[in-house]
Amino acid sequence: MHAWEAIEQSLAFIEEHLDEEISAEELANTVGLSTFYFQRLFKRLVNKTVQEYVKLRRLAKVIESLGESNQRILDVALDYGFSSHANFTRAFKETYGITPEDYRKDLPMLNTFDKPEVSMNYALVDEGVPLVVGDIVLEIQRQILGKPEIYLGLETAVHISEQIPVGESTGVDAPGQLWKRYRAEKVSIETNLEASVEMGMSHTESSVQSHFTYFAGGLAKNVPDQLQDGFMQKELPAGEYIVCKIEAEKFEDLVTVALNQAIKYLFSTWLPHHSLTTEPFSAEKYYRNAEDMAYMEIWVKPLPLDSKV
Repeated sequence: MHAWEAIEQSLAFIEEHLDEEISAEELANTVGLSTFYFQRLFKRLVNKTVQEYVKLRRLAKVIESLGESNQRILDVALDYGFSSHANFTRAFKETYGITPEDYRKDLPMLNTFDKPEVSMNYALVDEGVPLVVGDIVLEIQRQILGKPEIYLGLETAVHISEQIPVGESTGVDAPGQLWKRYRAEKVSIETNLEASVEMGMSHTESSVQSHFTYFAGGLAKNVPDQLQDGFMQKELPAGEYIVCKIEAEKFEDLVTVALNQAIKYLFSTWLPHHSLTTEPFSAEKYYRNAEDMAYMEIWVKPLPLDSKV
């Protein structure tokens, strides 16, 4: 067994036992490693200690339960191993910056910590060859966009350190909140949009900035002379792109877990192994009328590593 396979096995064990006591010693025993070596390997490959990871996964499950049921907050906390309401509230606020009561009242979009697919760091596929990992399918290829595409929508500034996967930080999901606002307000421009394609675009002026600008909008079928207050137009320029297609069973999984995993794989594994970096922007294209399988694409403009800006 490879070292990373042992960690993947332990991650699967954790998912199945989140409502139980979980110790590093027990996890080490399940994969046949010493506790000392297991904890060092886990921290290296997951970027969290065992107990921190278990806490974050429990809180992620709590988020699902609080949003999907009317179960009492205390009961949800106890279901996932928190010993008291005070203990749970403290962990929740430290992680997300708001209380569980505030979350249930407003249901803001939050960055939660997904179960990582460690094997993706050790799998390198050629262009046009699908990679199947967990419940998602990735395929990366070059594509030429013959003419610019125009999108109409909203934008906001986002701190890099506060996002997953970029800064590996939990808290309010600013891009997700922008999408909620866009969907609530787009009625004023809906007649100008193609209903089947939407785009999220992240853009920075340089790689040393502490924040990026995020745009959320729909593909324009025509551009009005004047947009409603707050709305703007954004161009996806013509040219050569690296396109990472992502498929998942459900749209909700596609735009959360699958997107986060694909971004990590594309930028941390695939592009460096192909001696490529990218211009300081990326686009997420969402296809709303896909049949059978939900899918989207990440579009980036490639640059050789020695041309990095």
